Order: sequence, then C-alpha cells, then structure tokens
Amino acid sequence: MPSFLSSRPNSRLIPLPWELPLADWPADRLVALPRGISRHVVRFIRVDDTVYAAKEAPERVAFSEYRLLTELHRAGTPAVEPLAVVTGRVSDTDEPLDPVLITRHLEFSLPYRSLFAQGVRPDTVSRLLDALVLLLARLHLAGFLWGDVSLSNVLFRRDAEEFAAYLVDAETGEMHHQLSTGQRDHDLEIAKVNLFGDFSDLESGGLLAASLDPQALVDSILVRYQELWAELTGAEEFADTESYRIEERVRRLNELGFDVAELAIETSEDGTRIRIQPKVVDAGHHSRRLLYLTGLDVEEYQARRLLNDLDTFRARTNQRQVPEAVVAHQWLTQSFQPVVDAVPAHLGDKREGAQLYHEVLDYRWYASQHEHREVPLLEAAAGYIRDVLTRLPDEAITPAADTRQLANPYDPSQGFNDDDDDGPIPVDPWETEEGVEDSGVLDIEALRARIRQAGA
Repeated sequence: MPSFLSSRPNSRLIPLPWELPLADWPADRLVALPRGISRHVVRFIRVDDTVYAAKEAPERVAFSEYRLLTELHRAGTPAVEPLAVVTGRVSDTDEPLDPVLITRHLEFSLPYRSLFAQGVRPDTVSRLLDALVLLLARLHLAGFLWGDVSLSNVLFRRDAEEFAAYLVDAETGEMHHQLSTGQRDHDLEIAKVNLFGDFSDLESGGLLAASLDPQALVDSILVRYQELWAELTGAEEFADTESYRIEERVRRLNELGFDVAELAIETSEDGTRIRIQPKVVDAGHHSRRLLYLTGLDVEEYQARRLLNDLDTFRARTNQRQVPEAVVAHQWLTQSFQPVVDAVPAHLGDKREGAQLYHEVLDYRWYASQHEHREVPLLEAAAGYIRDVLTRLPDEAITPAADTRQLANPYDPSQGFNDDDDDGPIPVDPWETEEGVEDSGVLDIEALRARIRQAGA
C-alpha cells in the first residue's frame, strides 16, 4: 500500500494505479497536455475535475523538491503548487517503484517550446525574456538558489500584454535566508550555458526567427537581470534638497510591481547628503491591491489593467468622493462579472477571466475607434466573443488520453493523429504571423489590421 505525504490530503488520489510505472498508466487516467523536456517520466492525470502533474523521481529528489516548492508557494513566489509525494510503490511483481511527486497543473500555461512552435515575433520573445528575468529576480529575493536556470524548467501564462513565468522544476534548488552575490552569479553562469543551449536548439530546429541570435538573447537576459536587481536592491545617494527622490524610487518599484516593505535611509554627518537602499521588497503590488479591493486573484499586469479600468469606472460614474472599496464592488458587479458571465460555457477553456476582460477592453477600444463612438462594454464583449473568442484554441485542459501523438502538441483541443496520418500542421495558440484567413486564429493584432483595412 503506497504512503502519501501531503499538506493538503486528497483521498481521491488513493485509488489510482500506483502499482504501475507512470509510463504504463491507462489512457483513461491521463490528460493530453503539452509538457516541457524532463529527465524524468511526467504525466498529467485527472482526478474528477482537477488535473495534476505527476513526476517519477528518486526518493531524495522527490522529497527535496516537494519541500522547496512548498516553501516557495507559501512565500507567494511564482511556482507550481506541490500537493503530495507518493512513496512505498511496489509493482505487481514486487519490484520497487520510484516515488511520485504530485503538483497541481497550472491552468492556461504552456512550456516554451509551445510558444516557439511557429516562430514567435521578436517583440514576443522580448516579453518572454522579461518574464524569465522577473522570475529569476523574485526567486533570488526569496533566497532560492535555482541551480538549473533553463527555459525547460519554466511555464508561461498570459498576463495582459505581457507574460508571467512560473518555476516548474525545483529539484536542483536550495533555499537560503539570503543569497550572496557569489551565489547569484553562480545561477547566472548556469543560465548562460543552459539558455544558450535552449536558444541554439530552437535555432537548429527552425523555431527561432532569423533575426534573433542565441548569444545576443542570453546577453540581453543577463543585462536585464542586472538592471532589475540594481533597481530592486541598489543604493542611491542624492542631495538633501532632492528628498523627493525617495518617493520617486518607491513609485518606480511600484511600477515594476513591487512594494517596499523596508527602506534604509541614511544621512551624512553634515546633513547634506541622503542615501537610500531598499532592504525588503515584495512582488505583487498591483495584484495585492486588486485582491484587497475585489477579491480577484490575478497576475500582476492583469491586475494593473483592471485597476486602471476601475479608476476609469470611478471617474465615469463621478464617484471620486466615494470610498474606493465601495466603487470597487460596483465595478466588479456591473463591469467585470457581467463580461465574464457573458461567455458561453463551451468557450470557457479559451481564456481565464482576467485575461478575457483585458482582451475585451482592447476589442472595445479598437471597435470604438472604428465606429467613432464609445461602444458599450457588454456590446464589446458580445463582439469579442463572436469575432475573437470563438475562433481561439483552448488554453485550458482537455480530457484526452496521453498515450497517442497529439495532432498539435501545442493545442490539445485538436485531438490526436491517426497512425497513418500526419495530421494538421500545428498552430501555436499564442503566436501567429499571418492574418486570420491563413492561421485560423483571430487575435487582437489581426483585429487591429482588419479594422484599419475596413476604415481605408
């Protein structure tokens, strides 16, 4: 009988066929989802309405990764949520099997190869790099030494016009109270090698735009990291007549999505110079504020967009003197929720709520420009659902077996290839270079081009 170590026990996991190696699990237990490169056997399993990622690994590795992911998750650091470690597994022939680490599947996320499948545009690559740099900085702020910085160990999710990156593999990591400069440099040296290999592999497979050079991309990541780290932790000195720069520094950090929990301020002996240095910074400035006001738990850039819309709602309804919490409840019930509720149930796997609302706001802006009027929000939502959402691939889970070859490994909703059929050409759901007629996917950029053409 297998044993379970779990901070959130789930009795529905017990009856699963743990006596079988993951590679031999029956198809009706599995879910077809794209996954990144792993040195271990990984499968996605469905238990009722929940999907988990299961990874076979040696006992020391499984327990170490479980504890590290638990610490990161409790600290609010972007990482997959660990659920359990299953040990004591024995096959039907009494052969011992490796333990299984179970994590909760991160919905609406994709591994990097899915994003590069059709050759992403350079500006999209830049946004992916920003997400990776931000993740690395947040891990280092939390005292986490990654030990294996790699695109293969990251999942990406939409975050308004940007991306959010999540750690998905922590088996080589170490948790410390605080990282030294040498430890951070060690991670960066590993990043140089691994990321160059990742980008070179994409280049050799024809998945990297010709204008993008692997070494230049790696150099860009390192420069961005150093600039971000300096902004988050670096000291700044100025004259006592420039004390306004203290508030400027805090605002800059807020714009980056960080709160300053502790700021060291020193003055020179003669009182003419001031030196400031952030001592403790916490990521999630906008998402925490939105959660406090509305209860919505979303990504950082999504939160920023929704907060801007909340401010616009407050101005349009002339409620500047009304408490913000009261206006936030009105916005939630009169704007956000009606838009989300307008999506038919069969389209619910295409976008999660905050991303959908963000894209409806984009659609509304373009439609208003085209029609020379202010398009009502629900009218824009209906148009977005009709023109955009219905033609997008699913980005959430699809209950299908994982033992056959997906027709499109980057979009499980397209089903599986037949043994004697190569299937349709894969189309990555997050990136298309061509217009609607060629790609079959109508995104906001395609919509913008269509509106320009119609107005010509």
